[in-house]
Order: sequence, then C-alpha cells, then structure tokens
Amino acid sequence: MKKLGFLFLLVFTVLASVSARTSPANGFSGNYLNNRAPLLTKPYVELPIGAIQPEGWLEEQLLRMAKGMTGQMDSVYEEVMGERNGWLGGDGDVWERGPYWIDGLLPLAYILNDKALIEKVQPWIEWTLASQKPNGYFGPDTDRPDEPGLQRGNSHDWWPKMVMLKVMQQYYSATGDERVIPFLTAYFKYQLQELPKSPLGNWTFWGEQRGGDNLMVVYWLYNITGEPFLLELGELMHKQTLNWTDIFLNQDHLKRQHSLHCVNLAQGFKEPVIYYQQNKDAKQIQAVKKAIADMRNTIAFPTGLWAGDELLRFGNPNLGSELCTAVEMMFSLEKMLEITGDVQWADHLERVAYNVLPTQITDDFSARQYYHQINQIVVDRHWRDFSTPHDDTDNLFGVLTGYPCCTSNMHQGWPKLVQNLWYATADNGIAALVYAPSHVTAEVADGIAVRITEETTYPFEESVDFKISFVDKKVKKMFFPFHLRVPSWCKQPVVRLNGEIVSTDAFQGEIVRINREWEQGDKLTLELPMPIAASYWFDHAAVIERGPLIYSLKMNEKWEKKELTAKKDGRYGNWFYQVTSDSPWNYALTIAQLKPDVIDRHFKVEKAVEVARYPWTLEDAPVTIKGKGRPVLTWEAYRGSAGSIPFYTQQGEDMGPEVEIELIPFGCTTLRITEFPVRN
Repeated sequence: MKKLGFLFLLVFTVLASVSARTSPANGFSGNYLNNRAPLLTKPYVELPIGAIQPEGWLEEQLLRMAKGMTGQMDSVYEEVMGERNGWLGGDGDVWERGPYWIDGLLPLAYILNDKALIEKVQPWIEWTLASQKPNGYFGPDTDRPDEPGLQRGNSHDWWPKMVMLKVMQQYYSATGDERVIPFLTAYFKYQLQELPKSPLGNWTFWGEQRGGDNLMVVYWLYNITGEPFLLELGELMHKQTLNWTDIFLNQDHLKRQHSLHCVNLAQGFKEPVIYYQQNKDAKQIQAVKKAIADMRNTIAFPTGLWAGDELLRFGNPNLGSELCTAVEMMFSLEKMLEITGDVQWADHLERVAYNVLPTQITDDFSARQYYHQINQIVVDRHWRDFSTPHDDTDNLFGVLTGYPCCTSNMHQGWPKLVQNLWYATADNGIAALVYAPSHVTAEVADGIAVRITEETTYPFEESVDFKISFVDKKVKKMFFPFHLRVPSWCKQPVVRLNGEIVSTDAFQGEIVRINREWEQGDKLTLELPMPIAASYWFDHAAVIERGPLIYSLKMNEKWEKKELTAKKDGRYGNWFYQVTSDSPWNYALTIAQLKPDVIDRHFKVEKAVEVARYPWTLEDAPVTIKGKGRPVLTWEAYRGSAGSIPFYTQQGEDMGPEVEIELIPFGCTTLRITEFPVRN
C-alpha cells in the first residue's frame, strides 16, 4: 500500500481509542463485532442483514428471484422442498437441498423485508431449533430407503448441518434471536466430543472437503461468547478438513485433470484464509494466491471460474462450469475479502458475479443451466464432452436438468453479494469494496448512523456516485474514514468531491481511504475508466474485456420450451428450454488489432442511451463493442459444441474476408463465442 500520509495516521490513532469497544480483546473493533483475541483483527466487518439495500438493476434482480424459483421452491420443487422435507420433520429429503434453499431464501427475504418469504423461512428455523437433543445434536436423525429424486440417507452426515449453520448465523444477523447462541454452543460442544470418534469424512467426503464452512461459524460464535473450547474445536476441525493449504502450495491438483470436484474446490478456497484468523501463518494467504496463479494457465476460465463438469478439466472453452461452483466461489471470495482486505478478491468476486450469474439462470428465475460453456453455440440435447454428462441434459435450461443441487443452491449468489457490497471498517468508518446500485445505513465514528446512497449503473458504466446523509437530522457533519476500492484493471481513477477533483492516493489495485469531516449532502464520485483490453486463455485464445466484464459475440437466439423425454423416473424434470441460432459464429480476431497500443482503434464502445431496469438481456445489453472478425472456414460444430480448433496458429490461410462483428457482455448472452481464435 502507498503511504497514506501523517494526517491519516494521526486520525487513525485517535479513532482507535475512541471507546473501550474498539479493543479486539472483547470482540469489537470499531462499531461492529470483529474478531476476538487471539484471532486476527479483520480490516472489514460484515454488516447486519438489512443494513444494505439494493437499488436499480440489482433490486430488480432480487425481486425477480422472489417472484421466481427462489420464492417458490416449495411449490416448484415440492417433492424435496415441501412438507415432507426432513428439515421440517418429514420423511423425505434429509440431506443438503433443503438447507441450500434456505441459505439463499433467508437473506433474500430479510433484505427485501418480504413478510411472505420470511414466513416461509421461519418453519425451517423453528424445526431446526426444536430438533436439538440434550447432547447438542440437531437435524434429521433417521435414514430411510431411497426414493427416486430424494436423498433420504446419511442423515447424521456433518455436511448438510454445515449449510444449516450458515443459515442460523444469518438468521441471528437478521433478527438477533437469542436462541441461536446457546443452540450453536451446544452443537459445537457436541462436535468437540464426537469428531475424534466420527471425523468430518466419516459419512461422506463432502464434510471433509468443505470443513471451512463449519470452521467459519465456530469463529463467529467465539467472537460473541469468547468460550475457549471453540478455539480448540477450530484446531481440530482444521486438522480434519482436507489440507487445502498443502494442496495449493505443494501438490499438483490444479495442474492435472479430474483431481478434484469443481464445487469442493470453490468451497475449499476460503479454508486457508478462514484458518489464517487463528494461526496467522502467512503461508495460508500465499496458498490461495498461488492457487489462482497456477490455475491461470491450466484449468481457469476468463469468468473467474474453471473448467469443472463436475471433475476439474483443462480450460477448454467447450467444457462445462457448474452453477454451484459460481455461487460457492462467490461466497468464498466474500469471506476472503472481509478477512484480508485484499483488492484481488473483490476484483475476482465481481468477475464471477457480473459474468456468470446473469447468464446461467433465466431472466425470470424460472430455470437454470447446470453447466454453461464459455463458447456456447447451441443449448440442446447433445452428448457433449463433459466428464459427468447426466444423460445429455447438463446444458439445458430447466428446473432439474443436469443435477438438482444447483436448483437448490443457486439462490445464495445475489443476496450474499448484496451483503458484501459494503463493510464496516476497523477504523470506525465505512467501506464500499464491491460496486452496484445500493444504499447502506451503518454506524460510523462514535456510533453515528450514516446513510450512503450509491448511484451507478456499474458494471456497465465507469462512474459511481455516493451521496451522504445522516439519519439523525440534527447531525450536520461528522468525521469518519471512507474506504473505496480501485480495481486492478483501472489505471487512472479519479475521485471528486461535490464536483471538484480530490487529491488522493488512489492507485490501481489498492484501497483509497478518504478521511475527512463529511457534511450532510456531500457527493463523492469515483470515476473508473474502463479501457478495452485483450487477454489470452486456452491455447492462446483471445478474450475482449472492459472493466469487470468480458464480452462475447452477439448471436440471434431462438428459445423453445420442450418436453423432456427419456426422463429416468423424472429425475431431470418434465421440460426444458432449447436455444438455437441462425447466426454465424466461427470468427477469428486478428492479432495485430489486439495489441494494447492500438486495440481501441479497432474496437469501438457504443453505450445505450439508458441502462434498462433489467440489463442482462440480448435486447437491452447496455454496452456493445464493435470490431472486425474473419470467419474460420474450417471451424465447425461437433457434438453440440464449437469443434476443436487451433486457437492460435502461425498459418492462417483458413479464413474468409473480414466482416463487422458485435460483442456484448457475457452475462447478456446465452449463445456466444467468448474465446476467439487469433490469426496473423
């Protein structure tokens, strides 16, 4: 970090001693609960659910979730989410799917303050609390014979309870219900007693590989109660969890195919950073950074994810990426950002959220795609080159096509992103680290409530406006730090206060802290110029980028709803959407036009006059990039995908004449070419 100057250091010293609450020894640092000693003090602290409210296109996104599957899973997927579910006391599904749904429905319900959705959540909470036994165990406890489409075994498995632990933590954040604390305390005492006999991997390997989710809630409870046994449990839990730190630092899993499950990797990413709070060993942070660097030239996709259908694959753009991977990686990145304050994780989070989520779920939240492809020229029933093809239903849009875990788990993505747009800071300030239209109400300075409205059409536009007001109208001004992230892709940020440029240490890929006495009605503007750039991926394929978004070839799309035949006892649902196109797609880009010093001459940005309330569509794409491409005459479809081709070759005689092509944000497309061949 660049030097912040003597004034900031002096101010920070004063703020750090404002009140006894700022001592990390009792769990507070600033106005909100931070890590309690001996855990590492976090630079940023998550705000209570409801403190951050979406606006603009993001509000519309959540409203569509409420009207769509997220709000209606108990009827859309009644056989699992209805009253027979074991987490409601029924004789049906007892494993992960019910808790998965509530893990997204609960924050959505409380963010929107939707009473009908809150009423749907509450029976799951009440049954879970009431299910606790005298020894601390909670949840379903009876295994029953299989039924088609239901998971009725492994009721004692640690893994589904980890999801419910996250639910209970969020429920406490939203309501302050005091029953949660003794409930979790009793369960963690049970775990400390039972894990030596029945470790995390005892029933299934999922708990062993996803133990970081459990560990996270153990530390959260410790910060509230300070009970020493929780730190003992934390050490035991880390030892029983798959050693992600060693995998990332010393093993070759990310450099060979089929080594890991794609979603386990997404959840495992945060475990070294979660544990870093207790052991404070720098190798935990080095591990996750090395993992990202190693993936970049092996399994990585330009969306911030990786080829994983379901097993890890090298990053061929024809291979699949599972929807659960997206939402779980987002959650991992959110926790990593809060604990480290590292801009890299905020950049990565936006990359996943603003590219993958809009395209892998339908606009009305009525269907989702189990795997999406970076280069996706048709959505239909072809037996593609996936490692786990689920009877050729994986890239169809449906309720249950592919596998139902994503139907249950996809709901956490957008609500938890809202929860991580803003943070309280350890220096009694406020931080905007991920950008989207929203407003926040939070305490700053010595408990003064401030409301900041973020007006923007980011990630499409470069400007983000923050309007400051105080909840107590008697307060006219107040001194507090305001933290802003400068993305790593932005080289020349500009900060304005009430229209005037402010001289700040705003540098690429860092946090800028503005320490001043803020007045009622102040307007802070962050300008983040988004240059066009080319990055290179599988076999040196080119991807066009602008800001946090990647851009894809715009293709005509014909959507048709079809009956699903050969259903195998209904496991894939009764219907699906097929998407086809009559557009040519087999274009290459000319490498000379992609060079950094000339790319903006050959690719031109055109912006819509107004960004639509829901911008993630082919018709309402807010930004179009126009350029030139040349058809590759030998590039043809194969088994429903864009066929194999040398994306880079020194002999480019297989091309037709140059034509104009249009690129739009990846999230606005269903059919697309994103990784382009390059030719001389």
